[in-house]
Amino acid sequence: MTAVPVAPPHPDVRWYAITHITDYHYSGPVTSSYGRGHLFPRTTATQRCLDATVTVAPTPTDASSGVDVQGNETVFFHVTTPHEHLRVTARSLVAVTAPDPALRATGAAAAPWEQSRPGGRPDAALDVEFALDLDPPEITADVREYAAVSFRPGRPLAEAVFDLQHRIHEDFTYLSGSTTTTTTVAHVMATRTGVCQDFARVAAACLRSQGLAARYVSGYLSTTPPPGKERLVGVDASHAWVSVRSADGRWFDVDPTNDQWCDDRYVTVARGRDYDDVPPLRGIIYTDSARSRIHVSVDVAPVTPPVR
Repeated sequence: MTAVPVAPPHPDVRWYAITHITDYHYSGPVTSSYGRGHLFPRTTATQRCLDATVTVAPTPTDASSGVDVQGNETVFFHVTTPHEHLRVTARSLVAVTAPDPALRATGAAAAPWEQSRPGGRPDAALDVEFALDLDPPEITADVREYAAVSFRPGRPLAEAVFDLQHRIHEDFTYLSGSTTTTTTVAHVMATRTGVCQDFARVAAACLRSQGLAARYVSGYLSTTPPPGKERLVGVDASHAWVSVRSADGRWFDVDPTNDQWCDDRYVTVARGRDYDDVPPLRGIIYTDSARSRIHVSVDVAPVTPPVR
């Protein structure tokens, strides 16, 4: 399964070679395994996916790729060879340009945030679904109250959004293993603990509670080893952040886990209303196996631009 390469962008960008390996181990044979995933990085105004492949072992009987309703490329596979170990390997080459920070000080980003509510704007259909609550609902009284502190009347959109994500970063504790993909926003609000996907979902719920359009974004973040230490391979991870739409149609990505606007260290894979729209992998297996375990290895390696 291979994404179609596109023309390379301007050379003044950061290049990354990304390897995302997912291993499933089962205590007994699996006779049939269906899988679907979001593993191909997107091509956007600030990002180009030059090449991307996904391989599955054992070799699938059927495999294909497509595009979902949000424009994310998806992969599908069906393995019918009996197996106790399944490996899915995604490799991609991506070039990323940092968004112009000046955009956050102009236009709708610098105007009162209330103007960026979809409301009755002619283009509201483009983003109104991202301003709606989920089912089951995530916008509670606690969420509204928490968000209202940042979204004071008349405050510039970019300023309010950054304040919200900064408060989440300060008020919530990152604790690996404290939540699962089914943990609710209400639970995270009550415990004040979670991981990147939880903080992105809290931020999205807060933004929507104010009538703004917000997207959940999944992807990768390039990390730098401590001074004097070698870069370790395979210890990176999938990441998640949130994006908010301004009245002039621009989307601004912000990362409450790391307390910053997203720049050219961020690689976008998929966008949706919630994690459930864009999981890296999801599937169904047929087996009598009583136990299973999963191991994920991600490597986001800065590379020299290839010669073309």
